[in-house]
Amino acid sequence: MKFRRFIIAWIIAVALLVFFSVYTVDETEQVVITQFGKVIGSPITKPGLRFRIPFIQNANRFPKNLQEWDGDPGQIPTLEKTYIWVDAFARWKIVDPVKFFQTVTNLAGAKGRLDDIIDPAIRNLITENKLIEAVRKSNRTMVTTEIGLEDIKQDQQTTYNITIGRQAIMANILKQAQPKLSQFGIELVDVKIKRINYVEEVRQSVYGRMIAERKQIAEKYRSEGKGESMKILGEKERELKQITSAAYKTAQEIKGKADAEATKIFADAYGRDPEFYSFITTLEMYNTSLDENSSLVLSTDSAFFKYLKGYAE
Repeated sequence: MKFRRFIIAWIIAVALLVFFSVYTVDETEQVVITQFGKVIGSPITKPGLRFRIPFIQNANRFPKNLQEWDGDPGQIPTLEKTYIWVDAFARWKIVDPVKFFQTVTNLAGAKGRLDDIIDPAIRNLITENKLIEAVRKSNRTMVTTEIGLEDIKQDQQTTYNITIGRQAIMANILKQAQPKLSQFGIELVDVKIKRINYVEEVRQSVYGRMIAERKQIAEKYRSEGKGESMKILGEKERELKQITSAAYKTAQEIKGKADAEATKIFADAYGRDPEFYSFITTLEMYNTSLDENSSLVLSTDSAFFKYLKGYAE
């Protein structure tokens, strides 16, 4: 019975020994074995099943894939003393896990080292260059897509000579920071500027200028609208005068023809019987000039009284 218990205890001890001595390495990991805090052997970078001395040796695991660093946005002055907010990020990886373990120990320590090295590099490069260098990467002509700004900005456009550009600034940040990180077993793969923005005071000034530009555009549209309106009204008045003149001309021509025709008819009628024409004309004059309340004092020799006289006799 005692022997059986001994066998069971021995099996349990062996199982525990195997359990604490066997470990696995993932594809995204690399392991540094330490014994009493001292690194033993070379780092393990290939995945698989591994063994160690339990309770004496420790497996320190570090990621083998790319890691991200996201810096805190900071206020930085440019070469022309324009204060801007710069937000950057980087990608890095552990290339020497032994050196990494001996210097920064873990990822939290690496984050502090990255902050201490990348942030000053960004500040140095931004401070050494103008704002336009940090924003643009070439001298390509800017395309204005906002309606109405083409004519306004044509006179205000200034030609900038980009000598460094944003891409070169980011490359210089990487070049300046990488040597300082190599001593920690870290390779800085890439550094990018995520966002550049004006500080609050400058933003308000920029917004004010943008509002003024929009007001200028609106006033331009209003002026163009008024000009177009006056043009349309002028064309309307001109066309109306043309139509009125043409109608008046046509009416005068018709009236002239009618008067000529009437005169001709009167002339023909007068020529055929002048006495009858004179009689009819005189009667019309009597009708228009005399009524029941009219009183006339005429000489018996008056031509106007001729037909009345003859009627009276």
